[in-house]
Amino acid sequence: MKPAQEAFAPNKSIQPIRTEAHDADEHAQNLTDWQQQYDQVSGGGFYGSIAELALPQLQVFKEHTSHALRQTCNVWSDSIWLGLPENGHNVSRINGLEIKDEHVMCRPGDTEFELITPEDFNIFGVVITQSALMKVADIQGVPLNWQDLTQQGRLAVPRKTLYHIRYILNRILNTEHNLTPDKVLTEMVMMSILEVLKQESHHIPVAPSFERRRAVVDKVKHYMEAHPDAPVTITDLCEHANVSRRTLQYSFTSVLGISPLQYIRASRLNGVRRALHQNQFKPMSNRESISDIASQWGFWHLSQFAKDYKQLFGERPSETLHR
Repeated sequence: MKPAQEAFAPNKSIQPIRTEAHDADEHAQNLTDWQQQYDQVSGGGFYGSIAELALPQLQVFKEHTSHALRQTCNVWSDSIWLGLPENGHNVSRINGLEIKDEHVMCRPGDTEFELITPEDFNIFGVVITQSALMKVADIQGVPLNWQDLTQQGRLAVPRKTLYHIRYILNRILNTEHNLTPDKVLTEMVMMSILEVLKQESHHIPVAPSFERRRAVVDKVKHYMEAHPDAPVTITDLCEHANVSRRTLQYSFTSVLGISPLQYIRASRLNGVRRALHQNQFKPMSNRESISDIASQWGFWHLSQFAKDYKQLFGERPSETLHR
């Protein structure tokens, strides 16, 4: 996938683009050249906004989301993504690993990863092509080991350094750059990122039991993806993952921050919501009813389904269908 920012001429002044959305999955599509799917986890009407600046071989953005989400993300190939939560007071996770005040999220392009984000969450993001980053690092004499940088999902960086780069990114995204050439903005971001990577320590210890807990969660997730309409009990999941009820519960709360039942409910309700959106683009003769779509996602008691749907999304299924 080619980053859209390469289409810009080298020395033009470029303005931040701002988008808003009232649906989590619609919001996920507003970030240029990312492949994403968002599941809303906490209840109520969603609101999301993005301020994005596209530069040659570089993308800078700030994203706000009002509700807790489970995000599946994948950025364009030959790149590296750095994510800096605005603050670490609310717990977020990347691939199950908790992000603290001194952590930066880091993943290579063309590699799917999972984010768990809390309510009222703000994050700065920077995506840089590998070739551009390595070229600037070589010129500045900053040694970078690409393999080390992309092995883990998080980097440890001094808080003062993180405060500094958040300040710079915020200024860039909230200033009209009518007289600032894009190469100057690119230089500012590149030097800030190099400062982060120069000071990072990627050897963050992970508890030996973490991989076992994540394996339990992955087993359940794969099972649910293969059986979206099947009635499922906690006993079924324990038997499938070959663990006790207590281990199942602990694995989910420590990796995803929610219980197994919350995961199943949110995952299936978000599946229904996506299907309702897709239903609007079908020919009238091929459109499905709400009850048909609900049953495909394991909801057989329609009154309870409608109640759960409104509690999670702040609107009835019929409102989603006709919006």
